[in-house]
Amino acid sequence: MPRPTPTPTDSATATVVTIGNFDGVHLGHQALLHAARRRAGGRGRVIAASFDLHPAAILTGRSAPTPITPFEERARLLREHGADEVVPIHPTAELLAMSPEAFLRAFFREHHPDAVVEGDDFRFGANRAGDSETLRAFGDDHGVETIIVEQVEVGLSDQILVRASSTLTRWLLAMGRVADAAIVLGRPHRLAGTVVRGDRRGRQIGFPTANIETGALLPADGIYAGIATLENGERWPAAISIGSKPTFDGTNRTLEAYCCGWAGPAGDEYGWRCELDCLAWIRGQARFNSVAALVEQIERDVDHILRCLDTLSPMPASGRVQPTTDPSHQACT
Repeated sequence: MPRPTPTPTDSATATVVTIGNFDGVHLGHQALLHAARRRAGGRGRVIAASFDLHPAAILTGRSAPTPITPFEERARLLREHGADEVVPIHPTAELLAMSPEAFLRAFFREHHPDAVVEGDDFRFGANRAGDSETLRAFGDDHGVETIIVEQVEVGLSDQILVRASSTLTRWLLAMGRVADAAIVLGRPHRLAGTVVRGDRRGRQIGFPTANIETGALLPADGIYAGIATLENGERWPAAISIGSKPTFDGTNRTLEAYCCGWAGPAGDEYGWRCELDCLAWIRGQARFNSVAALVEQIERDVDHILRCLDTLSPMPASGRVQPTTDPSHQACT
């Protein structure tokens, strides 16, 4: 018996879904959301179903990799790019053991989609046995339209053409290539979190820093030029330091930022939210023979970072800065 052809649904009432990890919400993910939004129309509904924990944690029994974007930030980005609703999928052994058909049957029963949008590399079900053709065949059998979107290619700073992916983004961040990661993401990589008490050594040497606890993936150890967005909405040029503070024999990897020209919080020193956008690599982590030598290097770093940021977007005298929205700038050298 021939399969029924999915009947196009009025976009005013259509429910369109897309399923995936969506870690980073990079340009490839954004293409899926934009296609889903077009299919749903202005009054239809787009549902993005995203795993709230990496399935590898269940499949391997090991800790899940640190997310590029924690789930809360991921959900915000998914909505920003077209989703009306973000549905968390919590991976369990039972869920991951489902056949592709069983998974789709359960998902369709719950969400009643008129169309599903996925990439041409979509894999799902036990042992990743299902692919885009599996999805299309099942959709045809159940009257659900399948829309397959080709992967997005981007050109990195070294002129290499690559497909946007979460794996690539992780690798670029691990190499400290935050400007190239921004090309793949379509925006600078953001490290958002809560300011906590550190060792308070920065204020002793004239560069008080905000120590930040974040659930986002840290780039390689080193010094970066960036923008700090404070809880009150102010944006300041920032010298971002990631590493273990080898000059002081540190062992724990930390994230801290010196907001250039900022006088510090008017209220509580700790417990407030700060967001750091990593714009450019400055230098690697280094051990200095003395605190004085470290201070001299920090002074050079801050001067370098301010000049770097000024080439991206001139700063007004107040020190506040509006960085470029174009992520294609290169590392400051």
